[in-house]
This record gives sequence, C-alpha cells and structure tokens, in this order.
Amino acid sequence: MYKAILFDLDGTLLPMDNDEFTRGYLGMLSVAVAPLGYNADTMIPAMWRGVAAMVKNDGSRRNCEVFWETFSDLLGKDVTADIPHFDAFYDGDFNRAIRFTQPTEQARRAVALARAKAARVVLATNPFFPPNAVAARIRWAGLAPTDFDLVTHYENSGSCKPNPYYYLEIAEVLGVAPADCLMIGNNVDEDILAAKKAGMDTYLLTDCLIGDPTASPDAKQGNFAELLRFLESL
Repeated sequence: MYKAILFDLDGTLLPMDNDEFTRGYLGMLSVAVAPLGYNADTMIPAMWRGVAAMVKNDGSRRNCEVFWETFSDLLGKDVTADIPHFDAFYDGDFNRAIRFTQPTEQARRAVALARAKAARVVLATNPFFPPNAVAARIRWAGLAPTDFDLVTHYENSGSCKPNPYYYLEIAEVLGVAPADCLMIGNNVDEDILAAKKAGMDTYLLTDCLIGDPTASPDAKQGNFAELLRFLESL
C-alpha cells in the first residue's frame, strides 16, 4: 500500500514528555560546556534562537550552517572551534538523558512491521540535532540507525517541521511520491498537518500526544497497540 513509512522519534518511537526531556538535557549540556566559558543564561536562549532559525530555513542551506551561524552571532564569538566539544557531549554524557524518556519494546515491533510492509522506512525526526545525537536517541529506543533507509538530522536537512517542504524533501531523496508515503507521529501540527500538506497519509500516535487531535479529524489515530494492529493490516 505504501512505498515508504516515516516515523517520528521523540514521543513516538521514543516515548517521553518533550518538555521534561528538553529541560533535562539542556541542563546537562550547560554543565558540560561551562568550562569552555558558556553561561547557561546566555547559551540556552541562543540555542533556542538557533532552533528558530532552522525552523525558518528555506532549503537553501543545511540546518547545521544556519544553527551555528545564528548561535555564533548571538554569543558574539566564533564557536566553530568548540563544535567538537559539543559533539563529544552527544557521544558521551548525553546518553544519561535516557532517564528523561520511557523506551518501549513496541517501537522495535512497529519498525519491523513497517519494514515488512514498505520498501523504505525513514526516521523522520525534526532535524535540529547532529547525527550522533539522533543516533543516540535511536539506540535508547532499542533500535539502530541501520534499521532505517534514511535518518534526518541537521547536517542532511535544509528545513524543519512543520514546514511541508521537510516532507517533500524526504520524498524526493527516496524517489517516491508523497502520496505513497505514511507519516507516523505524535505531534498534530508537526507530524500530521504538515505531512498532510505535503500530500502524505498520516497516523497520529496518541500515547504522548502533542496538540489538538480534532484539528485533523480525518486522520487515522490510536495508541501504540492500535498502531501495531494497523501496520499488521497493511
């Protein structure tokens, strides 16, 4: 039925309270880079401005370029020399942030079913993070990056959710029509409405729901057990 099945990560394959996770991991990052002279009171707002700049990215540049340019400008320093230190955090201490998540064995079952039902399976997480940070969260979910034909991150993406172009870009990379894709996610605006605008079919996972599900009343939706039954039925 579908040529490609896309999964969101945070709150979908990796259940979590997004606000709790974000607060927890940013606190850990602040401690890790403090010896480099970063102050949480200025660094964290600069990071959020960098995220906002990525959300506005129009595809003309990679998200990583947009983020680090914005981050550097706001802090008044060239931070490129410090990028390896940030990367080292995501390779190391970041993994302790798994305590802010609630991994479920159902994630592996869902991806296995998707692989049996579609030629391509994508990890369509909002590409704010570097690849090693995405890979870490995939492992927390009990999966591996190699379980997916494409994993989006800030080095290989030029847009972000909820921009429909994010989904069009994925379809183009895969060489499939958006109408032949299914997007599965827990965020009404970013995963469901945006993917629908791009022409994809959708499934709203309600376990860690973000947004108003009545905003897309015709969307297929259900909890993880219901999602598994839906995938089995394809």
